[in-house]
Amino acid sequence: MTVRLSVDRTAWLEHVHRVADEFDAHVPVVKGNGYGFGRSVLHPVAAELAARVCVGTVHELDHIANGVTPIVLTPTLTAPAGTAPVITVGAVHHVAALAGWRGRVAIKLASSMLRYGAVPADLDALVAAVRAARLEIDSVSIHLPLAGDDEARAAEITAWLPLLDPAWTVSVSHLANATFTMLREAHPTRRFELRAGTALWHGDKSFLHLTADVIDVRQVRGGTPAGYRLTPVPADGVLVMIGGGSAHGIAPLADGRSPFHFAHRRLVLLEPPHMHTSIGFIGSIGFVGATDGRDAVPAAGDRVDVQRPLIITTVDEIEWRT
Repeated sequence: MTVRLSVDRTAWLEHVHRVADEFDAHVPVVKGNGYGFGRSVLHPVAAELAARVCVGTVHELDHIANGVTPIVLTPTLTAPAGTAPVITVGAVHHVAALAGWRGRVAIKLASSMLRYGAVPADLDALVAAVRAARLEIDSVSIHLPLAGDDEARAAEITAWLPLLDPAWTVSVSHLANATFTMLREAHPTRRFELRAGTALWHGDKSFLHLTADVIDVRQVRGGTPAGYRLTPVPADGVLVMIGGGSAHGIAPLADGRSPFHFAHRRLVLLEPPHMHTSIGFIGSIGFVGATDGRDAVPAAGDRVDVQRPLIITTVDEIEWRT
C-alpha cells in the first residue's frame, strides 16, 4: 500500500532555481504538508534560495535550516517559545496574545479576501499596540486573492502605500514576476518581498507524477454488495483495490468523478475512498492486457495515476528520478 510522488529531481531543481532567480527579492513558502513533498524535504532547498522562509503556523517551525529566519503567516493566540520567528499580527488582540514576548512581527494588512488583517482605519491603533508591547516591526504583509487579475492585485498594494512607513518592507503574494518588477520600478524607494510557493514548487508539474499501488483485483458479479457501505456492484466486472484513500487526502473530484486513471482511462469508483483503500470498478468488457481499445484491468503491483492537488495529499513515499 503506497501513494507515491515520483519526481524528476534534476529537472525539478532546475525549475526551482530558475523561478527563484526570476522572482528577485522573493521569500520561499514552505507550509502545510510541504506542497506534497513534506516540509523536511523543502526546507533544505529553501535555505539555498533565501535567508528567510515563510511557514504557515507556529506549529510548523520544525526542519528550518540554521541561519534562516522563519516568518509565520497565520496569526497565533499563543506566543512561540523563542524569538527567532517573525510573527504575523493583524489585530490588536493578536498583539495582546503575545504579551511578554519580545520578538519581531509582520503587520497584516487586509486585502479584498477579508481574511486576517487591519483595515486602513485600524492600522494606527495596531501599530501603536505593537510599539507599546515593545515589539519590533519586521515588515507589513498583504495576502492577495487568487481570483481576479494582476492589475487588480497590484492596485490593492498601491492603495496601501501612502499609509505605510517607507522604511517598512512590504511583503506580497500571488503576483506574476513582470507585475512584481513593475511594482518595484514604480516605487523605487520602497522595499518589496514576493512570497513564492506554488509557482516555485509546482510551477511545472511535468516533473511530478502521483500514483498509488494496486493491492488486489477481484472478479465480481453485478448486484453483489461490496465495500464499507456494501454498495451493489453495478454489473459483472472487476473490483480494483487501490492503496490510497481518505487517510491520504484522496477524494472524488469536485464533480464526483474518480481521481484514478489506468491505461489512460478513468476508473469508476464503487464508493468514495475510505482510509487507506479505494475500490475501483471495471465492467466485464475489460480484461487484463487489453490492447484493442477496450479497458485494460490492472494487476496487483501495478500503479494507477492519481489526480489530486498535492497541497492536500499525504504521500507515503517520494521516488526521486534523475
